[in-house]
Amino acid sequence: MFRRRRNAEEKESAPAAGKAPVTDRESGPWDADEPHPDSERVDLGGLRLPIGPGFEVQLNVNGDQIVGAVVLVNESALQVHAFAAPKRSGIWDEVRAELARELSAAGGKCEEREGPFGPELAAEIKQDAAAQPARFLGVDGPRWFLRAVISGRAIADPEAAKALEEVVRDIVVVRGDQPMAPKEPIELRLPAEARQAVEQQAAQEGRPGLNPFERGPEITEVR
Repeated sequence: MFRRRRNAEEKESAPAAGKAPVTDRESGPWDADEPHPDSERVDLGGLRLPIGPGFEVQLNVNGDQIVGAVVLVNESALQVHAFAAPKRSGIWDEVRAELARELSAAGGKCEEREGPFGPELAAEIKQDAAAQPARFLGVDGPRWFLRAVISGRAIADPEAAKALEEVVRDIVVVRGDQPMAPKEPIELRLPAEARQAVEQQAAQEGRPGLNPFERGPEITEVR
């Protein structure tokens, strides 16, 4: 487990004196190229993920790429993935319909509802003999799409749900300028501190070829 402590190097650069960010919106998710509030976030490359006391972050891996992150706090989970999207149109309507079909085909259930970010899916995901409730949220940004899945205690606890929704509102998406096909995952990376810890652990254990993803990298906020 990699532990993350507050220090000046971990914070995003503060705006110059007298030049506080001015935004047209009250909350995000934010695009990296638009003015957004300065706060403490974990830099995962394609995502800058806000964390708070007791938050634990795990990374989702597809092959040798980090493609998503999971925030765990108070018996609740928030899974986030960012994808490329067309310049002039969003994809949440299309993705939402695809998710509904896939969930139903797998024996689950889903219902479209209006949520704090617009249309979302209230779902029951079939897992063995049990059904796992979850909320699928989607936000279309400029050339990107952010999908978030809330599960655990936050499904029935409004206060726990609010805490995770605030995380979504403060995420910064770094799309980059490289050409990407619609729905292609925006690749993430380990924070510098976590990567250094992996390398140090590999050296201490005499395993220079250690693959950090095999151990499920985690970042925990401690005060």
